[in-house]
Amino acid sequence: MFENLVESGSHKEDLGRKGSFLLGTVAIYFVIGTTLLVVSIMYAAANLESQDLDFITLVAPIPVPQQAQPEKHEEAKPVDKQQNVDVRKELIADVTRTELVPKEVSAKASDIPPVRRGVTTIQGNESSNAAAPVAAGSGAGLGPVGPTKVNIAEEPPPPPEPKPTPPRAPISGGVLNGKAISLPKPAYPPIAKQAHASGTVVVQVTIDENGNVISAHAVSGHPLLQAVAVAAARGARFSPTKLSGQPVKVTGVITYNFVAQ
Repeated sequence: MFENLVESGSHKEDLGRKGSFLLGTVAIYFVIGTTLLVVSIMYAAANLESQDLDFITLVAPIPVPQQAQPEKHEEAKPVDKQQNVDVRKELIADVTRTELVPKEVSAKASDIPPVRRGVTTIQGNESSNAAAPVAAGSGAGLGPVGPTKVNIAEEPPPPPEPKPTPPRAPISGGVLNGKAISLPKPAYPPIAKQAHASGTVVVQVTIDENGNVISAHAVSGHPLLQAVAVAAARGARFSPTKLSGQPVKVTGVITYNFVAQ
């Protein structure tokens, strides 16, 4: 039974071979890994210029121009009420100063009091009189007494032109025989004599502002006598008739009595 047993030798050689294989494998992987790492670094360096990179540039801010500050106007100082000079907004001469002639004439009175005679006056923001006035020319050096400027307003409009009075309608004067200053008598026509025509002829007349007859026509009477009656009426003259002081036209009648001949 134990005749076929084989005595195993030492495993030292087998272990040596396995160790050598393991070391060789590790070395090979190390070399491959190192090579890949170097190749990747070189490739990345070669393509660095073609890549789009964002650069941040530091730019200095643009200086903003400063706005010019408005000039501060000095506020007008209130005038002391206990002043010794007159103050006026505008220097206007008194009407009694005949030696000062204004450039123009204003129809509107100014609300600023004029410069007082013999008192030193200056121009300010309000109009007031001095509590203790200083006489002009006393050497105070505060300004002239007379005005340096005269306010002139617009000239008043011209008065409207008077409208012409419309002509009045003629007034009725009735029978005008007694109002005539000249009343010619009509001639008796021969044809009327042959016809023994007679009677009263009434002539309607219109008299103008000067007393002249401007129209005449017979309104009644014998036909043979009307023509001479109208001719006589046209030659009549009358005194001008006035109404409210103005001469007017008058209408009325003139009667002529004809007696048969």
